[in-house]
Amino acid sequence: MTVFLLCIAVFWGVLMSMSPASAHGVGPGTQVAGVSWEGLLLIVIMNAILFTLFLVFTQTKKGWTVLVTGGGGYVGSALVPKLLQRGHRVTVLDIYLRGDDVLESVHGYAKLREVKGDIRDPRAVEYALKRCDAVIHLANISPGSSYDPDPGLGKLVNYDAFRPFVRAAKKAGVKRFIYASSFSVYGVKDEPEITEESPLEPLTEYSRHKALCEQILEEEREPGFITCTVRPAIVCGYAPGQRLDLIVNSLTNDAVNKGRIKVSGGSQKRPHIHIDDMTDLYLHLLDQTDARIDGKAFNAGSENLTLLELAVIVQSVVGDGPPIKIEPTDDLDSYHVSSDRLRRELEFEPSHTIEDAISNLAAAFRNGKILEPVDNPKPVNTETAHQ
Repeated sequence: MTVFLLCIAVFWGVLMSMSPASAHGVGPGTQVAGVSWEGLLLIVIMNAILFTLFLVFTQTKKGWTVLVTGGGGYVGSALVPKLLQRGHRVTVLDIYLRGDDVLESVHGYAKLREVKGDIRDPRAVEYALKRCDAVIHLANISPGSSYDPDPGLGKLVNYDAFRPFVRAAKKAGVKRFIYASSFSVYGVKDEPEITEESPLEPLTEYSRHKALCEQILEEEREPGFITCTVRPAIVCGYAPGQRLDLIVNSLTNDAVNKGRIKVSGGSQKRPHIHIDDMTDLYLHLLDQTDARIDGKAFNAGSENLTLLELAVIVQSVVGDGPPIKIEPTDDLDSYHVSSDRLRRELEFEPSHTIEDAISNLAAAFRNGKILEPVDNPKPVNTETAHQ
């Protein structure tokens, strides 16, 4: 907008510098409505230049070629179809822990390319990055979600592989890199609300790796390589790559399939976001101009509720009043995360509720869309929601 206003000022200066004769159509040449043909031509040319500059500096890029790492995971399986429907070209890099058919609904899209590979494999990464100019990095090993018992796998995937991947993206010509971090990087705070200005004080290995990767991304940021970090709340709702270890999803599974709802503690507050809002946010970030997102971090959540409040909502939405069983726990930490910056700076407002997520998930259970065993042995995950 600054450039646009500057161009107007220059245009005005040019008009004012014209000779009085030309400006008023008194000089030689045919006149139209009191303005000479020379003056009219100059006005047309300047307006064309101004309009072109306005488009260049205010319109966002359309049609990214996006690499979605972890595109076969929980959030990725809901995001990839939306990217394709929006007209973007999409490459997915994933090891497909949730099955090779998790993206079956979009297998017919010509703009989809799937690479079955590991983020730690330089050759797979190089191949996946070909012709891509944007990255949405979802791939990670989340606590409670890994099918691999190796305790060191999280560090290898979530942290060790990150800087090499970012540098490979830069080398491949990627212009925009969006990183899915986690709200858990803040740790537990005494203040009533956590904002992006709150210090990062991660408490677990997973959240420490997320915080370190945010730092790496800032170190690698440079002109022409636009970076943005998202700190998602706990995602809830149905997706083809379903996860049941997340709080709302686990409570809904209990209510629909076991006829009771088990809550550990109940007073702990957690931020949540519907999976459709989470995926819509990634689309929204691709639509933004560079200056609005470069080097910034955004909390992404909609509702902060206690575990007991969530259980009561599940009980109400599922129906038949499944009883709530409260069990003692030593984990009484609470998080109240503010997403006001997202609303204030990017005009993004979540439009789906936790009730919507529970209703859609319950319907998916009843319609046989979720094949994962209902007696899920994984612990309830209170930190993350990706992959």
